Amino acid sequence: MAVKIRLARHGAKKRPFYRIVVADERMPRDGRFIEQVGIYNPVSQPHMIQVDLDKVDEWIGKGAQMSDSVSHLVDIARNGYEPAAPKRAKKSKKQLQKDREAAELAAAQAAESAE
Repeated sequence: MAVKIRLARHGAKKRPFYRIVVADERMPRDGRFIEQVGIYNPVSQPHMIQVDLDKVDEWIGKGAQMSDSVSHLVDIARNGYEPAAPKRAKKSKKQLQKDREAAELAAAQAAESAE
C-alpha cells in the first residue's frame, strides 16, 4: 500500500481551504484519509500554515511520499515564512507624462524665483 501526504481541498467555491492529510494514493483527493497532519489556508493574509512536523516525520519514516505542494509547505513551516514584498503599481504613460510636465514646471518656477 503506497501512502501519500497530500492536500485535500475543502471550503466554498473560490474560497479554498486545505487539509494536509496522509492517505492511500488510490483514494480520491477529498476522500478517505488515514490521518490529518496539518491545515493550509491560502485565503487569509498572511497565509495560515499549520503542520505537525513530528507526525510528518513519523509518516516519512514509514515510507510515505509527500506531494510537491505539501513538500513546499513543510519547508516553509520548518524554515519560516517570508512574505514577498508588495508589488508596486506601474504608472500609465499618461501619468508619467503628467509627472514629467509637473517636474519641469516646478523647475522653471524655482529658476524664476532664484533670479
